[in-house]
Amino acid sequence: MDLKQQIALDKLPKHVAIIMDGNGRWAKQRGMLRAFGHENGTKAVRQVVEASAELGIENLTLYAFSTENWKRPKLEVQTLMKLLVASLKKEIKTLKENNIKLCAIGNLSTLPSKVLNELKDVMDATKNHNRMTLTLALSYGSREELLNTVKEISIKVKNNIISPENIDESIINEHLYTHNLPDVDLLIRTSGEQRISNFLLWQIAYAELYFTSILWPDFKKQHLHEAIIEYQKRERRFGKTSEQLS
Repeated sequence: MDLKQQIALDKLPKHVAIIMDGNGRWAKQRGMLRAFGHENGTKAVRQVVEASAELGIENLTLYAFSTENWKRPKLEVQTLMKLLVASLKKEIKTLKENNIKLCAIGNLSTLPSKVLNELKDVMDATKNHNRMTLTLALSYGSREELLNTVKEISIKVKNNIISPENIDESIINEHLYTHNLPDVDLLIRTSGEQRISNFLLWQIAYAELYFTSILWPDFKKQHLHEAIIEYQKRERRFGKTSEQLS
């Protein structure tokens, strides 16, 4: 049976987040520069975006560039930024045709102006699309996000805009980069690594974690289907017992 046919469409995760890992190793295995791996990784992005939209997943968030990635060799960072601009220009037609809205989260002000301008153009061109929200985490770090959230709320408390007694999870959610997104249901990481790497730490509190040894450039639609099938086999209790859910 086709893997896609095994997926229960009424039990899809509302928000899938992916740590796209393994581009460098994929290139190294082939005796190529890391940039070659990043370039081929964009093909996997296209496959996953298309597969998610076809299934009816409402929100897809991709970890494209972390705050820590700025520490990588200058040439690799430059290549990644050029590739990002090229990909945005190339994919805007596909986003429009598939009614997909593009968003971005992270410390976007640190991005090169050419990247930021292209990103804003694509986000503006797709802002009214409603089939799926594709969010790119760029220059993103969850600890930095949480620090900024604490600072913003502290300023509002100081100015008597928010009372300390009224601070709850909803207040925190409102001040996160992801304030327009639901919590993550399924977090996927490729390449065999089993860590979170400072990605959406607050938002994945009750997410199902799925790790695969597939390197990101080799990740295809069928691998996304496998992850969702595994997700649907799990019992999500959110602190309750199985008996309480039945």
